[in-house]
Amino acid sequence: MNHSSEYQNKINTKIIESAAVRQARALALPIVALESTVITHGLPQGENLKLAKGMEATVEENGATPATIAVIDGNIRLGLEADELDALAVHPNPRKISTRDFGVSLAQGLTGGTTVAATAYIAQKSGLRVFATGGIGGVHRQAPFDVSADLSQLAKTPILVVCAGMKSILDLPATMEYLETQGVPVIGYQTDELPAFYSRQSGIRLNQRADSPQDVARIAYAHWALGFRQGIILTVPVPEKDAIPHEEMESWINAALEQAQSEGVHGNAVTPYLLDKVSQLSEGRSMQSNIALLLNNAAVASQVALELQGLMQLENGPFYYS
Repeated sequence: MNHSSEYQNKINTKIIESAAVRQARALALPIVALESTVITHGLPQGENLKLAKGMEATVEENGATPATIAVIDGNIRLGLEADELDALAVHPNPRKISTRDFGVSLAQGLTGGTTVAATAYIAQKSGLRVFATGGIGGVHRQAPFDVSADLSQLAKTPILVVCAGMKSILDLPATMEYLETQGVPVIGYQTDELPAFYSRQSGIRLNQRADSPQDVARIAYAHWALGFRQGIILTVPVPEKDAIPHEEMESWINAALEQAQSEGVHGNAVTPYLLDKVSQLSEGRSMQSNIALLLNNAAVASQVALELQGLMQLENGPFYYS
């Protein structure tokens, strides 16, 4: 069977960097990766673009270069130009792209937002060390066999993920057990308790804590310098003024779970469904809390990236994973 070179050339597996990312590399400046499913599947149109631009601006204000990762027309992008970000935010049918979806997305020229797992993979493959998001995936409630690919990817991807913990719609204790088994450090940022995404408390104690960007950078450096390939999760509590009490959130989550079960929602449709239902039940409070924690995480990630970049240069970078 003959295949035309024209057809073969349509598949591009190279990572295309934005002008800003190329410049940051040339100047040895810190770069912070940002995921894009929050744009394509996390927030309604209008709010999604405002948030995406806000996160990029926050990264810049804190001394780093933002690199929003997405797949545009079958091309992996590390950093989006302004027109690409605008187009992604209004795309009529974007794909939710995890690591399993790269092949079909590139081969079929699709456009979509990358999940935590997919973003972590591309960021680390590109030599980045710090990644800011809202919350990671995990073990689902009432379905312990339903485990997000985020967890297995972070178990083998040396990158620091700055988040507000796991999405609170998940089974947090089971997720923590999984991460412990995989040897993934979960660090509390200025807290001894695991944040529960919209809430500052979860009732789960952490055994690792860092109180400054310098502390975080030193922990990450030591972890990877020893040759460990696991990622590191830095959990940052949502700002106090934007937090929702844990008990109140639980009542909305349980109601959303019941609706999901009654409607037969399953697979990768569960998380966006639950987040949307919780937003409705909370009359938008959960969405505002989500936006606040995302911006806060972007600021912390940038501060850590700046410290880690300096530490790696000072110590002459004894580790690099490709």
